[in-house]
Amino acid sequence: MDQVKLGELAVKYSRLYGGKIEVHPKVPVRGLQDFSIWYTPGVAEVCKAIVKNRDEAFSLTNRWNTIAVLTNGTRVLGLGNIGPEAGLPVMEGKALIFKYLGGVDAIPLAVRAESPEQFIQVAKALEPSFGGLNLEDIQSPDCFYILERLMSDLEIPVWHDDQLGTAAATLAALINALKLTGRSPRECRVVLLGAGAANIATAVLLEKYCFDPGKMILIDRNGILHSEREDMDSLMLKNRWKYEIALKTNRDKVKGGLREALVGADVLIAASTPGPGVVKPEDVELMEKDAIVFALANPVPEIWPWEAKRAGAAIVATGRSDLPNQVNNSLIFPSVFRGALDCSARRISYEAMIRGAEELARCAEEKGLSPDYIIPTMEEWTVYPRVAAAVAQTLSRQGLARRKISYEEELERASEIISRSRRILSALVDSRIVEVPASEG
Repeated sequence: MDQVKLGELAVKYSRLYGGKIEVHPKVPVRGLQDFSIWYTPGVAEVCKAIVKNRDEAFSLTNRWNTIAVLTNGTRVLGLGNIGPEAGLPVMEGKALIFKYLGGVDAIPLAVRAESPEQFIQVAKALEPSFGGLNLEDIQSPDCFYILERLMSDLEIPVWHDDQLGTAAATLAALINALKLTGRSPRECRVVLLGAGAANIATAVLLEKYCFDPGKMILIDRNGILHSEREDMDSLMLKNRWKYEIALKTNRDKVKGGLREALVGADVLIAASTPGPGVVKPEDVELMEKDAIVFALANPVPEIWPWEAKRAGAAIVATGRSDLPNQVNNSLIFPSVFRGALDCSARRISYEAMIRGAEELARCAEEKGLSPDYIIPTMEEWTVYPRVAAAVAQTLSRQGLARRKISYEEELERASEIISRSRRILSALVDSRIVEVPASEG
C-alpha cells in the first residue's frame, strides 16, 4: 500500500475511532461496596501507606506500569515544528505500541513548552504520577539538554527515543552485520551521515560498546566534523554535544563531505535527509569490500537497498517495514521500559541499553542470520520479554532498581504482562467491542 493511501486511511480511521487509545478499569465494580474500597472511605488507608513510604506508590497505584509520552511538538516525524496539538497523534501511536508490544500503560501528553527550561519544569511536575518518561519529537539541540537534565534530576527512568531508541536498535543490527561480514567493532571505520539527535546518540553508544571513536566520522550540513573546523567555537556555544563529538571523532582530521569520508569505510549509518539519491551508488563504491550500509531516513531511505548492493554493499538496512532489515525503535523502547518498570528503576543506564541491544541481536542470531535478516521484526513478540529481562537484570545488578529482579524472574513476568496485553486486544476485537472497519471486516 502506498504512502498516500496509508495517510488517507490514517485520517479516516482516526476520525472513526476518535483516537487510538482509551482507559478501562482493571478492578471489579459490582456495587457501592466496591466503590467504598476503591474510592472513599477505603482509599484513605492507601494514601496513608504512601505517606509513610512514598515508594509504595509503585506498588499501591498504577504508577508502577504507567509512563508519560511527552512532547512539545518541535520536531515531529520529519514534519518539523508543528506544535503540540499536531504532535499528539504521534504520541497516541507511541502509546499504542507501548501497550501492545510492552504491556506498558502510556499516557500521551503534548505540552505547550517550547523552551528547554519550561519543558523541564513540566516534566518535573509530572514525576509523582509516573514510573517513567518517554521524551519524543523535541528539536535538537534542546533534546540533549532536556534529557541530560531530567536523567540527572528525576528519580524515575527518562528516555528520549529519537536518541536512545535509534542508537540501541542500530547497535543491535550492527552487531549482527559485523558478524556476517567478519569485522571487529574496534577496527571498523564508521561514517555517520547526519549529526542530529539520532546519530550523535548512536556515536556515543557505539563508543561505549567498544567502537573506536577516532575511527568514526560524522557529517552534518556543513560537511565532515573535525576538531579544526572553522565553526567549532560557534558549536561550543550553541551545541555542546556536537562540539564534544567533533573533538573525539575523526582522528585523522579527514575534511570534505560524504565522498571523502566514505573512502575505505566499513560502515555507513545514514540518519539524514529522505532520499533517494542522498547517498549515490558511486559513493558506496568508495567503501571497503562487503560494506555495511544503514539508510535509515523515512519514508524513503537515502539510497535504495538494491542500488547499494549493486555498488558492493553486503548488508543493507533501512527504517521501512516493507524492506528487509528494518531498524526500528519499536524493537527497543517497549522492552526497555518493561524491564525498567518491573524493577522500579531510578534511571536507564547505557550498560542496560547495550545489554538490551545485545539480547535483541542474539534473538536474531538464534533464528539464523543472513544478509536479509540481521534483526528481528516487530511481529516476533517473544523477543520483547527477553530484552526486558536483560535490561531489568542489568539495572538490578547496577543498584539502579528499587526492586531487584533476575533475568529468569523478569522473563516470566514480562512474558505474562505482554501476552496479557495482546490477549485483551484480541478478545476486544473478537467480541467486536473494538470494531474492525467495515472495509476490512
